[in-house]
Amino acid sequence: MGGSSLVFFILIMGKKIFLVDDDENILKSVSISLESEGFSVKTFTDGEKGLKGILEGSPDIAVLDIKMPRLNGIDLLKKIRNSSNVPVIFLTSKDTEIDELLGFKLGADDYITKPFSQKVLIERIRVLIKRQEFFSKNKDAKNENSKTNSVIKGNFSLDKDKHMCKWKNKAINLTVTEFLIIQSLIENPGVVKSREQLMIAAFGEEGKNEDDRAIDHHLKRIRKKIKINDKKFNEISTIYGVGYKFSE
Repeated sequence: MGGSSLVFFILIMGKKIFLVDDDENILKSVSISLESEGFSVKTFTDGEKGLKGILEGSPDIAVLDIKMPRLNGIDLLKKIRNSSNVPVIFLTSKDTEIDELLGFKLGADDYITKPFSQKVLIERIRVLIKRQEFFSKNKDAKNENSKTNSVIKGNFSLDKDKHMCKWKNKAINLTVTEFLIIQSLIENPGVVKSREQLMIAAFGEEGKNEDDRAIDHHLKRIRKKIKINDKKFNEISTIYGVGYKFSE
């Protein structure tokens, strides 16, 4: 195992991954693969059990199936997002555009369709873990000049240490993905950011290999959250065929 691989293996050891799926064969095989990579894994066979486990157990990543008894994945994610920003990956046999759109609108961080490669799933989990570690380091870092960790542009205010976003002094509850997208835009007012650039801002270099249409879904969700407090919000513009920009 190379030096960088060893460091990352140590980083993910003990990270909690919760799997919610009614297919016990998938739960077993994915659990074995994740545990061999150093993750701590808990499994749940229906949405109700998964909800209770996630809210009480505070996992680092939750992987949810959509088709489940008692509480399906869509409704499960809705309930999770009422009180938690835990990164969520949808693992589902549904692959239509409308299902993907709904998943991202509700705050899913990633989306993988069945049949799937377990190597791909593990890599997606690794990406989300890296982003979580990035935020943890920022939050724990001591900086005498707090302004270096704050961004104020127009009516937006970002606190990078606390992972807090405000619009006109009202808190906007964002997921990690949404926060990184907003940060990329407001730190560069007037600059048009392509979807690929925003994917890289949200997912790192691995974002180059992702479907950049996901950015459209994330921006719709961000706008919806802000418009709860300000129906006239229009400071983030869509530049059709190019990307997005923030104007103060």
